[in-house]
Amino acid sequence: MNLARLRSLLHKVQTKKVTIEEALDRLRTLPYENLGYALVDHHRELRQGFPEAILCEGKTVPQILGIARGILKKGLPLLATRVEPKVARALKRLNPRVVYHQTARMVAFQPTPPNPKGDILIITAGTADIPTAEEARVTASVMGSQVETIYDIGVAGVHRLFDHLDRIRRARVLVVVAGMDGVLPSVVSGLVDRPIIAIPTSRGYGAHFGGLAPLLTMLNACSGGVGVVNIDNGFGAACLAHRINILSVKG
Repeated sequence: MNLARLRSLLHKVQTKKVTIEEALDRLRTLPYENLGYALVDHHRELRQGFPEAILCEGKTVPQILGIARGILKKGLPLLATRVEPKVARALKRLNPRVVYHQTARMVAFQPTPPNPKGDILIITAGTADIPTAEEARVTASVMGSQVETIYDIGVAGVHRLFDHLDRIRRARVLVVVAGMDGVLPSVVSGLVDRPIIAIPTSRGYGAHFGGLAPLLTMLNACSGGVGVVNIDNGFGAACLAHRINILSVKG
């Protein structure tokens, strides 16, 4: 709970909108809430600027709903990743205002929509890379960044990239997503002076090794200014892009 929310809670107590017992119950779960199977970190927004997100893979539906309830009852934004349709439907029943982004496999809920700041541009090499790019787009948008996308401008038709070069050069932060040979981030980096976050995807044939080939290509990029996240990690790339973007806005 940040200082603004604590002040709001105290104001509600003073105006008798909540009882003292209800206020104490909320304070009892700081800095985290023990659900037995999870310790929900309610102070993460205070430390890192955004609440804990739920990775749904490997969790049961009751576990996911329990964590989501803990986040929602604090009045915090909800962000869930790797969400299957049945989980999305369950979260929708929990709160009808949550939005399921099917391509990104994410569920998001914002009590108060943020005022988008800065300029993050997400680029993909191919159409098959869009799901990972959408995970990054939804994440950065919910966190409060202004995000735009340009899809399918890989090096197999590099003239498509040059058609968007003016827009690419205006961005504060670039997220470049590619599978196959994974060379697009290095090409883009050689054309701009912006920080680039590269995401290798698991899309590709045999010797692609499920994303290992583009990961190694990106790690060995000959052009400077490229940072690399793990395979298909749109969420992690967006978190980093948002932090860079917000620093730029504050500066």
